[in-house]
Amino acid sequence: MSHPTSGEPDGNAAYGHKPFKRSRSHFADRITADGRDGWPVEAGRYRLAVSRACPWASRSLVSRRLLGLEDALSLAVADPIQDDRSWRFTLDEGGRDPVLGIAYLSEAYEAREPGYLGGVSVPAIVDVPSGKLVTNDFQQITLDFATEWTALHRPGAPDLYPERLRDEIDEVMDGIYRDVNNGVYRAGFASNQEEYEAAYHDVFRRLDLVSERLKDQRYLVGDTLTEADIRLFTTLVRFDAVYHGHFKCNRSKLTEIPVLWAYARDLFQTPGFGDTVDFDHIKQHYYRVHTGINPTGIVPLGPDLSGWRTPHHREQLGGRPFGDGTPPE
Repeated sequence: MSHPTSGEPDGNAAYGHKPFKRSRSHFADRITADGRDGWPVEAGRYRLAVSRACPWASRSLVSRRLLGLEDALSLAVADPIQDDRSWRFTLDEGGRDPVLGIAYLSEAYEAREPGYLGGVSVPAIVDVPSGKLVTNDFQQITLDFATEWTALHRPGAPDLYPERLRDEIDEVMDGIYRDVNNGVYRAGFASNQEEYEAAYHDVFRRLDLVSERLKDQRYLVGDTLTEADIRLFTTLVRFDAVYHGHFKCNRSKLTEIPVLWAYARDLFQTPGFGDTVDFDHIKQHYYRVHTGINPTGIVPLGPDLSGWRTPHHREQLGGRPFGDGTPPE
């Protein structure tokens, strides 16, 4: 989730007043087993900066937990409320991240590229020894967790990006990214009726297709959890809390789409998914930061969250959540 830096004034108020465009990751170095970009996989060397409000960062939280990378890759959690310098570490004592020693994530961007004035986004991985940002490539980070960080996976870690299914996973994820993950933002930040309606129709057309796909199979691709499920989950879990009202994606609530609601509950109750979700951070961020579309900053009290723990009965479809592996502790 990107946010303008101080180089772009009125960042929060600008939401909803100009066409929405997802910015490309400016820093796309990869952390790999062979270190070919200069960043070898190494336990304890890097720190993952996230916001629990952000769906793109939440992918990395789910993946890190499912694969058991918590001890190898430490975590910096930003305040869900940003100021004009973007993500800040005001949740930590003294307002600084205890490992990186910085008050704002933008300081790691600046250390990497002095004078940088672009957006500051999470997830971001920072090299602890130098304090420099390594990557903010949200599309690639979790794929590399699954494929390049294998030496540091926990025993029993699932294969979230199995080689034989990658083409199908990529195809499914592409549609979900375009129409669902990004589609809700295009609807929410639309600056005219036509733009909004096009995005709205994309969101629900794709949700209907996905619902049809999941009617008779427990997971999106194959019979185990994959990266595709993680990417759909992080939007679904925010749907009723923010996207239905705040982003005007209001044809139906998630709770009114039977297959997807059962699927989302199944994932939420799977270790590694629901235990990484913070609904308070989610609501505080969207409703208080996006002053362009919610100028009062009032945060709604609903929805009722108790349904997330109710039986989903998806286990009747079979499927093996972790394949030959085991759940995280």
